Amino acid sequence: MADGAERRTSWWLAGNFAPVDREVEAFDLKVEGALPPELNGVFMRNGPNPAAAPTPHWFFGDGMLHGLRIENGRARWYRNRYIETARRGRTFAQGDVSAIMDKTLSTANTALVRHAGRILALEEAHFPYEVDAELATRGAVDFGGKLTTSFTAHPKVCPETGEMMAFGYGFMAPHLVYHRFDREGCLVQSEAIDVGGPTMIHDFCTTRTRTIFMDLPIVFDLQLAIQGSMPYRWSDDYPARLGVMARDGKASDVQWFDIAPCYVFHPMNAYDDGPRVVLDVARYTTMWKHGFADSPGLLHRFVLDTATGKVSESTIDAHRALDFPRVPDARVGLKHRYGYAMESAESDNVAFGTSVHKFDLESGAVESCDFGAGRHPGEAVFAKAGVAEDAGYLMTFVHDDNTGVSEFAVIDATAPSRGPVARVALPQRVPYGFHGAWFADV
Repeated sequence: MADGAERRTSWWLAGNFAPVDREVEAFDLKVEGALPPELNGVFMRNGPNPAAAPTPHWFFGDGMLHGLRIENGRARWYRNRYIETARRGRTFAQGDVSAIMDKTLSTANTALVRHAGRILALEEAHFPYEVDAELATRGAVDFGGKLTTSFTAHPKVCPETGEMMAFGYGFMAPHLVYHRFDREGCLVQSEAIDVGGPTMIHDFCTTRTRTIFMDLPIVFDLQLAIQGSMPYRWSDDYPARLGVMARDGKASDVQWFDIAPCYVFHPMNAYDDGPRVVLDVARYTTMWKHGFADSPGLLHRFVLDTATGKVSESTIDAHRALDFPRVPDARVGLKHRYGYAMESAESDNVAFGTSVHKFDLESGAVESCDFGAGRHPGEAVFAKAGVAEDAGYLMTFVHDDNTGVSEFAVIDATAPSRGPVARVALPQRVPYGFHGAWFADV
């Protein structure tokens, strides 16, 4: 694959957004500091890495996994591997929508989930692809033919029941279909949800008893799709609302709450509070109205009262631009005290900051790990290592603009301001990507 300047005319093909050309592996990597001995498993990070012609947007590159195996305090291996989808390396003529219609033609480039013994690589317009703990691809997954829609990049696995909740959205009706899987990985419910039109629904939330849908004003534009560009745009005419449904409920039971116009790529978490649902998100006032980043993502709270039908909202932190907020997997859908997010920097495009933040939602305190000028962490993934909610470690890849080198960093989640407890230099640059996961040995 060519690696010349001709490939780097767009921001998502330049600097550390640019793809790497090789699949490599290295063993017994040098560790600075000490990897916690209780951590045994694989850290994986998904992201776009175009294998053919330049893509029309960062979101569309072929999926590549970067993985680091930790075992008994050692960094046993690093490797990067393409997800071998039916789409990898293919190009499509302008206006050709076959890549959308064929659900196996996934880039699988966005996120990862482990459920019922399978690791799935995900994006939001196609079927999942199964991969293994060695980063090898096993193939597309349609759950025995029961899945006929797209599948979100952000399913939620209930830490109490083992159920997995997901959805698919699309530009043709039904525009939103909700899916529920039992703990064995069987698709047991698919429910078409009525929304106002073909909106981009990147993520959603679940609680112990409910599912929350985000019907927001980023809409599908056929003309943009025909032109071969990003096919979604902001609409001033599309109302913003949040829908609450029982986790095993019916479409007719969805209770909708009107909210001020905004967009949310990623929620931090949601939980039940009696008749109320509390939803913490990274909220953008607008998105793609004048450019990619019209406004900063700010940590924001919605409280939806299902008894009164009223919604209240407040900005939790108005000072720190952020995205990729998360809670530990063990707190998904349950009340959380702590949340973690990656700093985003001011830019006309996507820009990674230099810090990872820890938010204490009870005290209001914020503690940060700042990696320093020119050093940019990605999403921080929590690895559980104790009983307390914040007893564990944050993991992320960090790129150093000053040297062009990437590393793997581990941060004590109880005291992130102390800096990494361990750093592992990597054998090649890791481009900026999307979401990661920690798969502990089981």
